[in-house]
Amino acid sequence: MASISLTPESLGSTALPGLPPAPERVFPAYMGYSIANLPATICAWLGVPPPEGAAPPLAELYRQALHSRYRRVVLLVVDGLGWHFAHRRGGLVPEGAAPVYGLPLTSVVPSTTATALTTLWTGAYPARHGILGYEMWLKEYGLIANMILHNPAAFSGDFGSLRLAGFDPENFLQVPVLAPHLASYGVRTLGLMHVAIARSGLSQMLMRGCDILPFRNSSDLWVTLEHLLDETSNRTSYIYAYWGDLDELAHRFGPEDERVSLELDVLRLLLQRLLQPRLGRGREDTLLLVMADHGFVPTPRQAHYELRQHPAFMRYLLMPPSGENRLPYLFPRPGRETDLRDYIQSAWPETFDLVSAHQAVQSGLFGPGEPDPIVYDRLGEWVLLPRGTAYLWWANKENNLLGRHGGLHPHEMLVPLYAWCL
Repeated sequence: MASISLTPESLGSTALPGLPPAPERVFPAYMGYSIANLPATICAWLGVPPPEGAAPPLAELYRQALHSRYRRVVLLVVDGLGWHFAHRRGGLVPEGAAPVYGLPLTSVVPSTTATALTTLWTGAYPARHGILGYEMWLKEYGLIANMILHNPAAFSGDFGSLRLAGFDPENFLQVPVLAPHLASYGVRTLGLMHVAIARSGLSQMLMRGCDILPFRNSSDLWVTLEHLLDETSNRTSYIYAYWGDLDELAHRFGPEDERVSLELDVLRLLLQRLLQPRLGRGREDTLLLVMADHGFVPTPRQAHYELRQHPAFMRYLLMPPSGENRLPYLFPRPGRETDLRDYIQSAWPETFDLVSAHQAVQSGLFGPGEPDPIVYDRLGEWVLLPRGTAYLWWANKENNLLGRHGGLHPHEMLVPLYAWCL
């Protein structure tokens, strides 16, 4: 592994104007040290300019040990693989297959899949692409939507039903997506997605113009990846693969559960099988990147975070919170703002910091520069920043998630980026 120095502590030292610092709070390092900076860098490696409005490329630190151009870039996104989680368990480096480097990056805000993957497929900051969480108030449709399932957030088993309100996932984003942009420069884009989500609304929204290869299980994914890496075509290509099992286990059982650790062990073995026969062949025309969208914090069930225990709090709101349990967006009733603030300070003392949505946006929390005006509609009046591992639970169902993300804790904000030249 190349001797490149970057510590999680140095990434965690970023401050944003007007936002309260707190112990164990990491703000995104958007100017070269975030997953938002990866798409422009991938474009550069493929010899293509970045999409319009994309964040700048990764800092030189991440590029100096690599070639400037590659015929093929492969990106494997392991949903939920936080930097701290991985490195407490020996990292993701297989025996005998050392990477060029394994360095930390910050996620975006909120540190959640819908927002992070939209950034990876557009190169745009959240403040520009406008996907601001798992649940989001869509003023134009008059509802809070689940931005992964594309249905009303309060509905169950009704995937994609936003289409009934006129929602078109392929044309919802107001920023360019990556695959058509790459295609205009002759680069083919392939996407390896589990068959259950290969044609989902989120996949349609982000992967328009991508040749999608559905897989059924880990064996299918890794053998397909091996075959793609062994192809001898000279065509320039970008291969994206997404693996979601670790995220699902960490949500259900908590990130410290042995099932989650075993999933990391299995991933390391599969990566070893992929890499060992293909390292040192002298080509080095393929760049393999492995990274995550976010990490996790453990969130054991605690009734005092469940809003069913706080009817007065809900009466001070126009609608339920949206965003993330770990980064709620609040729409207070006119004239009840002071009541809502006082209630938060009384019910959860020194647990949350209440910040105006305007201040959060202007600070650069969702990305620097001028935001899309629709961002303010989607955030409401206030953003609630949790301290430690606090959260709010407002869904009208059992609170059974033992792991969560979306907030600013180092364990959810810092993710790894590994690079191998093949």
